Amino acid sequence: MRWRTAAEPGAGAAIEAHTLSSDTLILRQALQQSAEAPLLYLLLGSDRALLLDTGDQSSRGAFPLRETVDTLIERWLLRHPCDDYELVVAHTHAHGDHVAGDAQFTDRRFTRVVGHSAAEVAAFFGLENWPAGTAEFDLGGRVLQVIPAPGHHPSAVAIYDPSTQSLFTGDTVYPGRLYVADFPAFEASLRTLCDFTAAQPVRAVLGAHIEMSSRPGRDFPRGSRTHRNEAPLPMTTADLHRIRAAAAQVASHPGAHRFSNFIIWNGPCRAESARQAIRLLGSRLGGLWRRADAAG
Repeated sequence: MRWRTAAEPGAGAAIEAHTLSSDTLILRQALQQSAEAPLLYLLLGSDRALLLDTGDQSSRGAFPLRETVDTLIERWLLRHPCDDYELVVAHTHAHGDHVAGDAQFTDRRFTRVVGHSAAEVAAFFGLENWPAGTAEFDLGGRVLQVIPAPGHHPSAVAIYDPSTQSLFTGDTVYPGRLYVADFPAFEASLRTLCDFTAAQPVRAVLGAHIEMSSRPGRDFPRGSRTHRNEAPLPMTTADLHRIRAAAAQVASHPGAHRFSNFIIWNGPCRAESARQAIRLLGSRLGGLWRRADAAG
């Protein structure tokens, strides 16, 4: 899929929606609003819907997430009527670019917003032995599997949806910079996900950002608000195993380690952070030069 909000400055839409299946939608916050451009997922069942993540705090205009979600649910209910249809707002993890829209849902009827701590997530989904084990979460005729996946963040989870054979991995696995806060936990989570997918059919591994370009090993500078020629969003179980192998390789080596369609950040990576800032400045100056040249 091609994301207009990633490639075209001023494209207009604060949120772009794509249909993964008749009851699964992928939402993306525009880069022009947030340089993180997080991806959110809306999964609909016969009794309730799950909104996975609520996006970043917008600094450039309104972020009409609740309006968008309400419209999508209302359209779905026209085909699948259900009284008192519930919405559960949960998160792949609790970093600010994934929970900032929570407040839009606090006064919504028939809505539950899951807390942000590992204890709250575990209690809500019934994960009694966090971070071990998995839990089922039934949307009504659509039973999801919730898998603890700390390492990037203490409360991180992955969600497996058998109906689309998709594994939603948040910031644990995606085509971009994998920031690791707790490396032993990260490796354990990758092992858990690899073992899980060995026993389940998985067509797509769907993360929460796209930061890699289509050029192998090349990411967009951190903070960039234009992503031309992005890498594809879906990853595969083979990618998951490659990330696990790469993590084992770099576990004892702090720094940013580049691979074809992901980069593992082990530790604060100050030198790489400085390089990112220089690259971002260069890309912005280059953009100004190109616009000036076109205008002249």
